[in-house]
Amino acid sequence: MIASLATELGPWTWWIIGLVFLALEIMVPGVFLLWVGLAALAIGAVSFALWDFAAWSWQIQLLLFAILSVVFAIIGRRISSSSAESDQPMLNRRVEGLVGRTATLEEPISNGAGRIRLDDTTWIVQGPDLPAGTRVRIVAAQAGGLSVEAA
Repeated sequence: MIASLATELGPWTWWIIGLVFLALEIMVPGVFLLWVGLAALAIGAVSFALWDFAAWSWQIQLLLFAILSVVFAIIGRRISSSSAESDQPMLNRRVEGLVGRTATLEEPISNGAGRIRLDDTTWIVQGPDLPAGTRVRIVAAQAGGLSVEAA
């Protein structure tokens, strides 16, 4: 049944498959089905010119579709990775973005640990013993907290 439908639709089969993949990309974003959908559309475009040739069998079409899908995915990955510069490079590295800021100690640093408040968050800090109320500068960010020094 599917084979007879594909034969009746001719080159439009690839266009329908391509549009289905593009619609799936919209519903399940991940920027992979986009390249597969574009490969199907490309095979559909070539099929309009070659549909009546005996050499343009369904096996050749599927092979070229698979190859084009891989090629388009590789090209798409290169394009997207080269344009990945951000105007906010610390967006997903919040702790590293705090380095260089100054704050006031809420709790004194005793035995190497204390607390500061930055914006709406209280942070554990490490550094030399200092009394509460001292202005400190964040000099490094580690998994265990922030390292500070007197400002």
